[in-house]
Amino acid sequence: MKTNLLPQLQTFLVVARLRSFSAAARELGVSPAAVSQSVRQLEDQLRVVLFTRTTRSMALTEAGRRLLEGAGPGLGQALASLQEVSAQPGEAVGRLKLTVPEIAVPYVIAPVLPAFRGRHPRVEVEVVVENRFVDIVVEGYDAGVRLHEAIERDMVQVRLTDAFRFVVVAAPSYLAKHGTPRRPEDLLRHECFTIRVPSSGALYAWELERGKRNWRVPVRGGIVTNHRELTQALVEQGLGLAYAFEPAVKEALHTGRLVRVLEEYAPSVPGFFLYFPSRAQRSGPLRLFIEVAKEVAAKTM
Repeated sequence: MKTNLLPQLQTFLVVARLRSFSAAARELGVSPAAVSQSVRQLEDQLRVVLFTRTTRSMALTEAGRRLLEGAGPGLGQALASLQEVSAQPGEAVGRLKLTVPEIAVPYVIAPVLPAFRGRHPRVEVEVVVENRFVDIVVEGYDAGVRLHEAIERDMVQVRLTDAFRFVVVAAPSYLAKHGTPRRPEDLLRHECFTIRVPSSGALYAWELERGKRNWRVPVRGGIVTNHRELTQALVEQGLGLAYAFEPAVKEALHTGRLVRVLEEYAPSVPGFFLYFPSRAQRSGPLRLFIEVAKEVAAKTM
């Protein structure tokens, strides 16, 4: 393939990452028409269609997806190498893009980033906080943070924190008025704060366990929200029960504003893990981030 297609390939990768011709144009500092022409030239040379476009949306075709997965990491590494050449001996340069769920931010990202930036100030870090499942290869991320069970099996995983539990909590005032559930099925008679699963839109069923038995309880309530702090504030006011990440409610439990319910059914999960494709291990910034994250994140929970 002709090497003079490299500019068009770089443009394609930016469009694929941003899912927008206009956004790619802004990042590249050119006009949307120039971006569209560049992608069209690449499609003409390859004799394939790389994007399906409508007036409201765009998506990668199967050919576009294969090109992104095959060329993205290699070109990214090449561009990173160009940056590294300009660095002083022992100085790290480059870019790192991470996808992180909101629940992990205070325990992984907030403590790790200051330490990482202090050691490697020329590495640019972009953190996108979102609760949906993200295909990090297709969407141009270097790595992500998730719970162990939510990570694809073909990804490399690096433990960042110890195991922790999810617990059902309530304010003493709610329990005094409505009673305390003793079994998982009792939750069906209580007001429970629920969230929607981003991938399906369905309400999340609370997961409980005891010994070898597991429950998925389809709780319901008058308020649905994915905002953890709002949920905790309303639960502390006695408006219902919540399914909580235990480290996040530790202070409220210590002061007595909240109490655990059905504690013997609280499930334990292995912890937060950084995950990435095996070929991404060649990335210098990612290797350095892993070093700092393993050192710092384990101390936060």
